[in-house]
Amino acid sequence: MNFLDLLEWYGAISAVVAALVVASNISTRISGWAFVLFVTSSAALIVWAFMSEDAEGIGWQNICLLAINLWGVYRYLIRAEPDAASTERKTA
Repeated sequence: MNFLDLLEWYGAISAVVAALVVASNISTRISGWAFVLFVTSSAALIVWAFMSEDAEGIGWQNICLLAINLWGVYRYLIRAEPDAASTERKTA
């Protein structure tokens, strides 16, 4: 397995794991860290796409996804508000 294969498989597998975590909606903080994983996935797939033949479309798609994922990191980790469930537990 060469470097490009590692990038491709890391990008694919980490995107699936991150999507599963976000879809599970466990907590805002955990979803935020899933967006960090999405960022690394997008970065890996961008490098893979532009170093591979005929994969530029995936590269450009992941440039867009990288921007969306960075927005998710900002929303869920940097500007995060407390989870409603954790707020209810503290007030109860």
